[in-house]
Amino acid sequence: MNLMNATTMNGLTTQEVKERLLVDGLNELPSAKKRSVLSIAFDVVREPMFLLLVACGAIYLLLRDREEALMLLAFVFMVMGITIYQEQKTERALEALRDLSSPRALVLREGQRLRIPGKEVVRDDLVFLSEGDRVPADGLILSCTNLSVDESLLTGESVPVRKAVWNGKEVAGRPGGDDRPVVYSGTLVVSGKGTCRVSATGVRTEIGKIGKALQTLETEDTLLQKEIRSVVRKISIIGATLCAFVVVLYGLTRGHWLEGFLAGLSLAMAMLPEEFPVVLTIFFALGAWRISKRGVLTRRIPAVEMLGATTVLCVDKTGTLTLNTMSVDQIVAGKQLIEHPLSLSELPEDFHEIIEFSILASQSDPFDPMEKAFKRLGEEFLKGTHHLHSDWTLVREYSLSPQLLAMSEVWKSPNGREYIIASKGAPEAIMDLCHLDEDTMKTIRDHIHVMAREGLRVLAVAKAEFRKQDLPGKQHDFSFSFLGLMGLADPIRPTAPAAIQECREAGIRVVMITGDHPTTAESIAKKIGLYREGALMTGKELETMDDAELQRRIQDTTVFARIVPEQKLRLIAAFKQAGEVVAMTGDGVNDAPALKAAHIGVAMGGRGTDVAREASALVLVDDDFSSIVQAVRMGRRIFENLRNAMAYIIAIHVPIAGLSLIPIALKWPLVLSPIHIMFLELIIDPACSVVFEMEPEEQNIMHVSPRNPREPMFRKTLLLLSLLQGFVVLGIVLLVFGASLSHGLIVPEARALTFATLVIANIGLILANRSRTRMVLESVRAPNPAVWWVIGGAAAVLVCILSQPMLRRLFQFAALSVWDLLLAIAAGLLSISWFELMKYLHRHSPSARESSSQ
Repeated sequence: MNLMNATTMNGLTTQEVKERLLVDGLNELPSAKKRSVLSIAFDVVREPMFLLLVACGAIYLLLRDREEALMLLAFVFMVMGITIYQEQKTERALEALRDLSSPRALVLREGQRLRIPGKEVVRDDLVFLSEGDRVPADGLILSCTNLSVDESLLTGESVPVRKAVWNGKEVAGRPGGDDRPVVYSGTLVVSGKGTCRVSATGVRTEIGKIGKALQTLETEDTLLQKEIRSVVRKISIIGATLCAFVVVLYGLTRGHWLEGFLAGLSLAMAMLPEEFPVVLTIFFALGAWRISKRGVLTRRIPAVEMLGATTVLCVDKTGTLTLNTMSVDQIVAGKQLIEHPLSLSELPEDFHEIIEFSILASQSDPFDPMEKAFKRLGEEFLKGTHHLHSDWTLVREYSLSPQLLAMSEVWKSPNGREYIIASKGAPEAIMDLCHLDEDTMKTIRDHIHVMAREGLRVLAVAKAEFRKQDLPGKQHDFSFSFLGLMGLADPIRPTAPAAIQECREAGIRVVMITGDHPTTAESIAKKIGLYREGALMTGKELETMDDAELQRRIQDTTVFARIVPEQKLRLIAAFKQAGEVVAMTGDGVNDAPALKAAHIGVAMGGRGTDVAREASALVLVDDDFSSIVQAVRMGRRIFENLRNAMAYIIAIHVPIAGLSLIPIALKWPLVLSPIHIMFLELIIDPACSVVFEMEPEEQNIMHVSPRNPREPMFRKTLLLLSLLQGFVVLGIVLLVFGASLSHGLIVPEARALTFATLVIANIGLILANRSRTRMVLESVRAPNPAVWWVIGGAAAVLVCILSQPMLRRLFQFAALSVWDLLLAIAAGLLSISWFELMKYLHRHSPSARESSSQ
């Protein structure tokens, strides 16, 4: 039954959509994840750094130093402002990703099919449903063919339910049960297809009434997050121990316990590693947002961490390495062959029947590029003939299965008594259905080999008639006649060869997994530079291998042909067992298990099903292989910049902590108080979260091997280099302070000179750690406006503090001469000069020259 008519088939107008959006709102459920400014501010005031500042302010008030207390209060609001800005930026990035990666819907509006975000579906929209779709809203079924839906989300019952067409009467009752004419938001189309008219959206749907929300972005702890948490815990324990030691030492040696508490709190502020988790969150959230700008949506944030470690890319051929714009290039009917039919003015009658049945074996309003190609050919040459059947009724559909790679459509003419069956599929499957003799099959295989060698996708077409009332359960029960072969051309993407070469240079292995004929797969692989002699495996070969043999063969295989979705899961498992970090593309319902099993599942955004997208970590918006490579490049950049930011955080905290602890141990005057540390934090926070996040990638980023995902962020070399940077800066600023005191400078002047040196050294550390290979002078030319805002702001505020008497008094400074400032600049830059020299020597070492020439 079909309730679709000419009026219904036009869909809503743009104005009607706007009116319904105003009345009903967007088709979405309230999100529990979005945070307001007030909730972010409340989280900030519970942070340890904020509590330490409040404690320091209270001690200053007890010491009757109101100016210091007010200055700390000003710093509190500055820190809150910076933190709220960063958090809101992160929230906006995550919200944008939730919107982009939400389920989509195929609707009819003003006579055109449109793919829109699910949240934009409105009441009375006409929605087309097919296998693998997530139903976007509650709706009444106007037409359907073999439509079954999994409603376990609402009913808890895992068995799919059969659907029927709405009879125009009132529908009552709850979800569940067969032959109901209603589909519900959030449920999953398991098989068949249909069209529904939306009856309820958003909170008015069944899922909205019971308050269940599907989150499109999942949060889960990664190895890196666990490592950061462990490091933060260890540093916090050490900091707390040293803080208590300083309080006791100060109190016992100097007799001022309140000032001892203040000194202890200063040390705690200096050692508190609050930047680590903040930086990690910001880098991954903004990194996912940046990757989305390259046409790849991130559904699971941990995928950003794994991108840079990818060693194997398993990609589908159709639509990923090719353009997925099919056209019929060759037709074989009987013993005749015709090439480039669309270039002809007239097609011989002998080819009309195969085109007729290729159209009958396809959807009436096709979405698949191959079926569109058949229909386009029919409209060109069969219009006005008896070979087109718009008045025939589709009775049943036999779907494609892993056991039989063919599908059949059963039709009935208005005045006919018999059923007409049209079938299309893999030539081997159609030949099997037609029960051909060996000589005929050999002739057909020769044609297939010639067509496939030219890179054509080859399908066979067959027909049958059936006179009995009850249709059989299997396609094999029909008596099929073989009609011929259709060769479809799908041009490779112009960007594919260069992207594969880029992967090769980056140490990433690209593997093509396709359901196509081996010769077709081989031809395409040669065109894109992927094929090697003997590096092809078929699905039949895979079936006969045990796991040990498969492990051996996959090391040298780059093309897998005639692979069914179930075999993809076995291939992914084999690659993972071999120690590879696997990214895999997929689009169908049956691809979901393999997408989930891969380290990084990549679903197709253009042609992929909702099930595939939900099982994946990334969604490829344009289905273009080069976009995956760009995402890998971005993933490497994000991780490298994160590592540089972490190195900077470790390095700068060493001199701050040292200047808080060593003067007390040596019975020197104190150098740093909470105010000085907060000023430094106002430089450190935006530097590590904004400057390093915006840093452009290294030139050789895609010329090095993928990193080992099991390798810790804080590996020994990074930790030792960072600590060495910090201790060198600490040694120089202590030398400046000690020399200043020994040369007769008063304490405020020595403190000012030492602090200025520390600020200059801090700026030097920012510049030096922007890149592990580029010199500072080269990094300066790299575009990063944030670095100049941070450095310029720090320098300007430092000049104000040193030049304004009131600020000097608050910071307990004395005026410095020009020579003092020049000394501070020289000493600060000297503290990082050794690191620059090390970069220079490494760059000009024989091993570095050899790697750059390769």
